[in-house]
Amino acid sequence: MNLKMNLKILGTLLACTIAAGCSSHAMSPENPMVGGAPMYQSKNIVENAVNSKDHTTLVAAVKAADLVATLESPGPFTVFAPTDAAFAKLPAGTVESLVKPENKATLSSILTYHVVPGALDAKTLLTDIAAGGGKAMLTTVNGERLTLQQMGGGIGITDAKGETSMVTIADVRQSNGIIHVVDTVLLP
Repeated sequence: MNLKMNLKILGTLLACTIAAGCSSHAMSPENPMVGGAPMYQSKNIVENAVNSKDHTTLVAAVKAADLVATLESPGPFTVFAPTDAAFAKLPAGTVESLVKPENKATLSSILTYHVVPGALDAKTLLTDIAAGGGKAMLTTVNGERLTLQQMGGGIGITDAKGETSMVTIADVRQSNGIIHVVDTVLLP
């Protein structure tokens, strides 16, 4: 892609992020709305996520995997946070099975596949995608890789299984990182 096209896509994404969070949710730059609740920059990832009506499954999974203390730590982290609708796309019974104590290691692996060290905002992700000739590779906390690319004016994330998730709300800033809401669960 040429520089003019990259700048146009970056401008569109940033305008969407600032104006409306790339969704129907109202948003202010300081405290964007996610799942009907304001996300405060002064709170950590867990403190904000528990208030989002769109992330109840993710919060339950984080608790079942004993990752609350990690996501409350200073970080910084970038979290690609799947919504309840994203979890609902998984085959029937998958979530119920994953939150069982005997599947804690698998659940932890899936959840840490959604976390990247550092605070990577949309501008940084788009810059990395442009620098990579249209794709950027990120190594997650679980050690596996995600592939990011521009798709339809937004950011698409392809997991190890070849499935693609889209960022629906970008740059939700937290005291210990950044959340990008995604529409599909990423699988290592």
